[in-house]
Amino acid sequence: MTQIRTLLIGTALTAFAATAAVAQTAQPAAGADGQAQMQMQAPAAAGVQPVTPAPTRLTAPGSTDPLVQKRDANAKANAEYRASKKASKTELKDQQKAAKAQYKDQVRDAKINQKADKQTANNEMKMNMQGQTGDQSDGSDVKH
Repeated sequence: MTQIRTLLIGTALTAFAATAAVAQTAQPAAGADGQAQMQMQAPAAAGVQPVTPAPTRLTAPGSTDPLVQKRDANAKANAEYRASKKASKTELKDQQKAAKAQYKDQVRDAKINQKADKQTANNEMKMNMQGQTGDQSDGSDVKH
């Protein structure tokens, strides 16, 4: 049933397009033939191309069959859903990528801070050790 329907719709569209194409290329009436040819030849002779109208899109009118309308509505809704799902997926990936980059920055900063803390502690310990050795060089408080 659907194959027959699509075949009939395709045939009707082809016939409609063919009649529209013939109507656009048809010659003017015999009485105006001389005037139309003169008007067409004058701009062409002057080197100016005649203005052609913009092509029109031929569309079939919407079907009144409720099953066809439902099918079309479902197809449109599915297309919108897929587009929305794809947009959401790309947005999620972008958010995950941003979160991962932020996490990496935090880890890097934490490692830098940890290294700086270790260096500060080492420097402090060295200062304390040097201070103790300076006190010991006096020999006043040292007991063996």
